[in-house]
Amino acid sequence: MPNKVVIPSAGLAGLGRFLSSGIEAVLPSAFPSLEAMSAQHGDVTAAIVMGGEGIGEGMLRALPKLSFIQTFGAGYDGLDIASLRRRGITVANCPNVNNEDVADFAVGLLVALVRDIPAAQSRLLNGEWTPTSRGGLRPSLRQLKAGIVGMGAIGKSIAARLPGFGMKIAWWGPNAKPEIAYPRAESVLALARDCDVLIMAGRADASSRKLISAEVIEAIGPKGFLVNISRGFTVDEEALIAALKDGRIGGAALDVFEEEPTPVARWRDVPNVVLTPHIGGAGMGAVQAQTRLVLENLALHFAGKPVKTPVDA
Repeated sequence: MPNKVVIPSAGLAGLGRFLSSGIEAVLPSAFPSLEAMSAQHGDVTAAIVMGGEGIGEGMLRALPKLSFIQTFGAGYDGLDIASLRRRGITVANCPNVNNEDVADFAVGLLVALVRDIPAAQSRLLNGEWTPTSRGGLRPSLRQLKAGIVGMGAIGKSIAARLPGFGMKIAWWGPNAKPEIAYPRAESVLALARDCDVLIMAGRADASSRKLISAEVIEAIGPKGFLVNISRGFTVDEEALIAALKDGRIGGAALDVFEEEPTPVARWRDVPNVVLTPHIGGAGMGAVQAQTRLVLENLALHFAGKPVKTPVDA
């Protein structure tokens, strides 16, 4: 009998073709109900999920022998780790494999936002480029100070890139890190007040929910910018939209949103934004590395050995 792994997310269905021989991918979408899936595949012991999506109670009941969940990506904010641990389920993630790609993307968003690149393209395509008008002047990156929220793997990778643009750097995180040479602010609010660009790269867990609050957004100010490549719930999205519409913040570049996919109508009349559909970690190198780690952990699980990257409850 082959070992079986359930893959609930349609976005991960393609992983099935990378599984080793002797491992069968079970796709819930192929069954009329979870009960029908359970009747045929109730012996499944492993699952691969998107960390932000998690796995529902109905799925857990349908898989009574589930003992291992692997997230595709570093995040696991959609999973209740302590509850799963009580059920005897180990969770593993993919840490430190997409941080370079996410950092590249964060810097790309920053440049596009500060230099107004998407709007410049729209002006060109709309015939608004004339001999006397190409658009207004924008800040030079070397004139700006970046404040990075969170100095984990992604935050550090972003910080490594910004000096090449001549930007000054400060940061804030919940824990002091003496090995980091850049100054640490007393709070997120103090960092927002002191910097021109606030980059949200902090942990995607309950401690960071709406960390970028209405007060922090006000502190960024009408000449300041926000970049978010963490999770949508880390920013008070309603407060951000209101501030953008009122001109109380200079602009925002977002790769993540409170609801994903985010409703198009929500952003249609919001000015000074650069918006992308959560693709910061979708570099080929990152996806390939994550796939290798997922397959390695699955092989260890099915061999009855400890997985390589378990998440600590």
